[in-house]
Amino acid sequence: MLGQKLRFGAFIAPFHPLDENPTLALERDIELVQWMDQLGYDEAWIGEHHSAGYELIASPELFIATVAERTRNIKLGTGVSSLPYHHPLMLADRINQLDHITRGRVMLGVGPGSLPSDAIMMGINVQKQRDMMDEALDAIVPLLRGETVTMKTDWFELNNARLQMTPWSRPSVEIAVASQVSPTGATAAGRHGLSLLSIGATSAGGFNALATNWAICEDTAKDNGKTVDRSGWRLVGPVHIAETREKARENVRFGLDKWLYYFREVAALPLAPTDGSDPVDALIASGMAVVGTPDDAIAQIERLQKQSGGFGCFMQLAHNWANWENTRRSYELMARYVFPKFQNLNDNREVSLNWAKDNRESFMGQAMMAVGARVAQHVEKKGTENIRPEILAAMGLDKKSGAAE
Repeated sequence: MLGQKLRFGAFIAPFHPLDENPTLALERDIELVQWMDQLGYDEAWIGEHHSAGYELIASPELFIATVAERTRNIKLGTGVSSLPYHHPLMLADRINQLDHITRGRVMLGVGPGSLPSDAIMMGINVQKQRDMMDEALDAIVPLLRGETVTMKTDWFELNNARLQMTPWSRPSVEIAVASQVSPTGATAAGRHGLSLLSIGATSAGGFNALATNWAICEDTAKDNGKTVDRSGWRLVGPVHIAETREKARENVRFGLDKWLYYFREVAALPLAPTDGSDPVDALIASGMAVVGTPDDAIAQIERLQKQSGGFGCFMQLAHNWANWENTRRSYELMARYVFPKFQNLNDNREVSLNWAKDNRESFMGQAMMAVGARVAQHVEKKGTENIRPEILAAMGLDKKSGAAE
């Protein structure tokens, strides 16, 4: 019996350096999702950011509404909506509208907000963002299930609040909570029985926390009378693949340094070595990234499966390390050579091929007998004049023996 297919997607923050036309950069992000849809990717998650210049999408909902009209099957999630930045009713209403417009292709990813500079511009206390996320979830989850909510906090109020339209998806659009190293996301997901989105799954801290974070999620769900399913657990990691490791390494020289600059100087994550060594070597050696071949991507996913105990979707972090042509090729190689390994797409083909190979002698013998019988019938009626000599020889009916008879 076939198991559940591992899904594939992309987490699109996005990351665009300052030397690029931002209008065209946004269009390229749309083109990427269109390409993923053509290749059979399952999901694309779109970020929300308001400062620091690299992560350009301010409204994942607007992006999703645009790209939904240009795609057919791929599901589209907010990756993630920063809950402290939105009144819960307003965000729930926008997601519910998208749920109807997309006929159920929208998902809501939530988090506290990743850039402190965003919160500071809005006068939000960075230390309170996780508490605000928890409070907003207490309202958004029942709202998106069509329930009525009355509650008051020190930053929002709801009085008999409800969505005007019954949700398209039942019981609700899928909601996923962002998680990295701390138990915040896992606890929130478990408390409400939601999906989990492990954004830093391949970083050292995130990788080591995978099993414990899922245990926290399951235990919290049980304590709150909820259940969680590993099929809703998504793991994110950067990948760029090519036909050879050497080609992949050459490809990422296009944009890797600019990406590392952003995380080193702005996002303040220590992703690049400071001793002057090759950053590609460092990213590969640490397990953070795949820069190699489809086989390397397969090995990374198997490594994550072993560490986590199982999950439902692997998502590539969209990073723009390579130019557009090589980026497209990397996504295509994932779809052609990595998807089948984890979706059992070629299992029956392999069985069929081996069956035909193992029985080839018997099958060919039967085929030759069938052909020989028809040749013999023809010779009996018309003689051997129009039959090629090699066929007659193979059948023991060559012209010489025929003439002798």
